[in-house]
Amino acid sequence: MAKVNPFRAVRPRKDLADRIAALPYDVYSRQEAYEKVQGDPYSFLRIDRPETQFAPDYDMYAPEVYEKARDMLADMLQEGLFIEEEREAYYVYELVMNGRSQVGIGACASVEDYEEQVIKKHENTRADKEADRIRHVDICSAQTGPIFLAYRKREGIEAQVAKAMNKEPAYDFTADDGITHRVWVISDADDVELIRQEFDKVESIYIADGHHRCASAVRVSQMRRKAHPEYSGREQFNYFLSVLFPDEQLMIMDYNRVVKSLNGYSEEEFLQKVKKSFDVSVVGEEPYKPRQKGEIGMYLHDTWYCLRIGKNRYTGDAVSDLDVSILQKDLLEPILGISDPKVDERIDFVGGIRGLQELVSRVHKDAKVAFAMYPTDIHELFDVSDAGELMPPKSTWFEPKLRSGLLIHKIES
Repeated sequence: MAKVNPFRAVRPRKDLADRIAALPYDVYSRQEAYEKVQGDPYSFLRIDRPETQFAPDYDMYAPEVYEKARDMLADMLQEGLFIEEEREAYYVYELVMNGRSQVGIGACASVEDYEEQVIKKHENTRADKEADRIRHVDICSAQTGPIFLAYRKREGIEAQVAKAMNKEPAYDFTADDGITHRVWVISDADDVELIRQEFDKVESIYIADGHHRCASAVRVSQMRRKAHPEYSGREQFNYFLSVLFPDEQLMIMDYNRVVKSLNGYSEEEFLQKVKKSFDVSVVGEEPYKPRQKGEIGMYLHDTWYCLRIGKNRYTGDAVSDLDVSILQKDLLEPILGISDPKVDERIDFVGGIRGLQELVSRVHKDAKVAFAMYPTDIHELFDVSDAGELMPPKSTWFEPKLRSGLLIHKIES
């Protein structure tokens, strides 16, 4: 079944873990990344976003930019800021956000499993976004940001995780965003083998977050296989850095929408059209957070509404029954004329971590209407992936984010 292997991680010195670990490269704009690393000699964001070491208008895709990432990583290793595990291990990784804990296992997942769809995706990737990470992984010869994977819980793995967490963690720190990170190392040979055997029984693994990082790691593996036709399959480039979470641990947040025009309609005309497809009730001035699947909050002018989806609207199809799909098909496209939300500049997406007040601010600033969604359920994601289908853009927002630089997977061999 699934091949999920232990590995010899390169990881920060314990006293520097909180200073080195950084949010994923793709949560920052170029300017935000540049400002974040100024005067900070430790943040791993410098390596994940090496253009920050050049002038703000420098070509961020120039070869020397990626070479700078490689050189900075080598310098940090040379200076003893990182250690390398002496033997293969799994890594228990706990994140605590607002008192809620979720615990996964850091490991290396199989490129072959991705190619054979044991590891399943729920969204497509863009070649331009892949190209950047392909160069970064290939030139650094290392995977620095873990892919966020999910699987259906297995009690055998849970038992090993609980056993590890009874010991002192290798890392225990709270980042400046309030998220606590703890890591335990499982290197005992018997424990490692038990975990490996349990993952052997897992039929399917699902990409929760990090589709572009995953696709890029796979592409580098394919390039190296082609360059080394005698490869055995045991080389590290045949695997990619991951943290795998059991389904019951995960929290998906809402991924909301703001639209900059009403497609030529007045607010009253727009509202009347919405009422033809949804049961609409007035909520008032207080932000409305949907309480269950089938509810959508809508903010128009200075009023919140609740849009309810009729039960007869659900068809049993994994993709069509997503609330984000129904909003797209019954409102965004036919009423507001947004047929392709991936490219239409009239629509923007706001992660639930920013709160509903962000939607209010956007409507008062540069938008006309906002939609607050009920979060997609992890098992809806599983259903879509199992069906071999894809979710609409921006269907899921996972929090908290895994840190880059905390576990590094070298792929030289």
